[in-house]
Amino acid sequence: MTKYEVIIFWSSDDNAFIGEIPELKGCKAFGDTPDEALKEVEIMADEWIEIANENGWPIPIPKGRLIFA
Repeated sequence: MTKYEVIIFWSSDDNAFIGEIPELKGCKAFGDTPDEALKEVEIMADEWIEIANENGWPIPIPKGRLIFA
């Protein structure tokens, strides 16, 4: 499970739920349900971090909640 903030929202254009981790640029995933989108974006976050480590790219430190409503 990621320690980064995950945003899940419905996309009418994609007809699916989207999970996004704003701190990991481009880290998004789709799902038919919010739970599926969360599961998929956590997999993508692990892959994002693995690729960053392999290439020596900086990995942001999780900041927790980024936006307050």
